[in-house]
Amino acid sequence: MKSMLALALFAFSQASFAAIVGKDVQYPAGDTVMKGYLAYDDAIKGRRAGVLVVPEWWGVNDYGRKRARMLAEQGYVALVVDMYGGGQTAANPKDAGVLAGGVNKNPSVALARFQAAEKFLGKHASVKKGELAALGYCFGGGVVLNMARLGEPLKAVVSYHGILASDIPVKAGDIKARLRVFNGAADPLVPPAQVDSFKTDMDNAKVDYKLVNYPDAKHTFTNREADSYAAQFGLPLKYDVNADSDSWTQTLEFLKATFK
Repeated sequence: MKSMLALALFAFSQASFAAIVGKDVQYPAGDTVMKGYLAYDDAIKGRRAGVLVVPEWWGVNDYGRKRARMLAEQGYVALVVDMYGGGQTAANPKDAGVLAGGVNKNPSVALARFQAAEKFLGKHASVKKGELAALGYCFGGGVVLNMARLGEPLKAVVSYHGILASDIPVKAGDIKARLRVFNGAADPLVPPAQVDSFKTDMDNAKVDYKLVNYPDAKHTFTNREADSYAAQFGLPLKYDVNADSDSWTQTLEFLKATFK
């Protein structure tokens, strides 16, 4: 009897795990083929919210896929967004800087590629019309905040250790999304003056936002590979388990409250 019960529980756990579908996908952005990653729970019936995940400057890698699957486990349909085209990725900061710089220096390209991902995810059979959010990490955090500044039709936007400075001016009514920003107070790439300026801009534009500043947390605090990157490339990065856990918990609460 015990062995039969154990076998049944094992089968149930395997079936639950197998319900998460993760697959590489392609979609067009003009003449460029974008290669992202889609994750969802195929055991859930009916339409639900979709979440765009804009990854770190490394491109669509395993970390972005992991976050997409974590969202799928919570009942969302998640798409890791290819901002570089062709699914390009970088293995070192020099190449990553070239790829990210090519996007950051061309706002129209960034917008077109993000909108292409929005269109693709929004048309997925499991996504409820108009129910989209965007999460971004590091480079991706800056991207999703800029998309919010440009008035993209997102209901929620979350930035993790993203650059807060932007050349895009905002005024009341420009930003449609509710914002959550998770920042490391010890991040040299986002100094206190940048945080203060961001808060001033958001306050003046009457944006629904919350900024959480984690004491002693550095850049890339949500990624367990941060310490390895720091040692390998001499970058000011460090994983922070408490900041990672708290920011994810707050994110799930935020998404749940947004998509009631």
